[in-house]
Amino acid sequence: MSLLNNPLHVLFILSMFSVLFITVLSAMDMSIIDYDLDHGLLQQARVEAQVRRMYDMWLVKHGKNYNDLGEKEKRFEIFKDNLRFILEHNSVNRTYKVGLNRFADLTNEEYRAVYLGTRVDLKTRSNRLAGKAKSNRYMFQVGDDLPQLVDWRENGVVGAVKDQGQCGSCWAFSTVAAVEGINKIVTGEHIALSEQELVDCDNLYNQGCNGGLMDHAFEFIINNGGIDTDEDYPYRASDNTCDVNRKNARVVSIDGYEDVPENDENSLKKAVANQPVSVAIEAGGRDFQLYQSVNTKQLNLIALVFLFWKALIGFHCK
Repeated sequence: MSLLNNPLHVLFILSMFSVLFITVLSAMDMSIIDYDLDHGLLQQARVEAQVRRMYDMWLVKHGKNYNDLGEKEKRFEIFKDNLRFILEHNSVNRTYKVGLNRFADLTNEEYRAVYLGTRVDLKTRSNRLAGKAKSNRYMFQVGDDLPQLVDWRENGVVGAVKDQGQCGSCWAFSTVAAVEGINKIVTGEHIALSEQELVDCDNLYNQGCNGGLMDHAFEFIINNGGIDTDEDYPYRASDNTCDVNRKNARVVSIDGYEDVPENDENSLKKAVANQPVSVAIEAGGRDFQLYQSVNTKQLNLIALVFLFWKALIGFHCK
């Protein structure tokens, strides 16, 4: 009797074949899984290496050097997280793009703590300005003929971009930019003025690198009889005791300032048509931290042009 004629033997052979087939199939499946895992890890390693090279190039570009290896690795992880945010943001059509700028190795909390210094104490501001005479000088009136384009840079009214460094003194830069602008318009001479004098000496209400408000800074310049040049009182990006021996030449003075009517774009345009305007903007978002450029393909209206939370220098209506 052949083995095939014996049902028990046939069943045994089929059973053995099934076991072998399942074993081989399982082995094949496991090899595929192992391959995919290895391939994925390899790809991940390649991406990690590419990002590492990108980070090293970014460090060189921005002149950053972390001697402590632990700090460098910490910054690298933050850099990667910001890169993921950038790729996700730019994958969708928006009116602006974000990118690996100088703040790309900071968390948003660190960025806000170090660089944002405008402190708007509405109660204090309201109490101090309650007795201030109101003016309708910049109130938009029907019939006002507003220009279609204003760019004070073209008239040499706005100076070069300045860097406040790791000091929350944007309020001082905003104030100085506006005063420099009106002085150029009135006298025809552009003089770089001292933000550091405001940081050090305007401390009744403002708090130096810990923040301040432009209204108080304008009041200081008025009460001081003017403000020094940047050359005589250079910027240090740090809080210092007011230099009582400073030249205090008061090379530029103002005799007043006005607040533009709130929530009125036409009044703001009217003000900017006369001179650069001091502004404070909400710059604490992560997209603002990593801002790179305007997406001109998506932007149909450019209403206001900002000089990075310093001064409103123009507008363009289309």
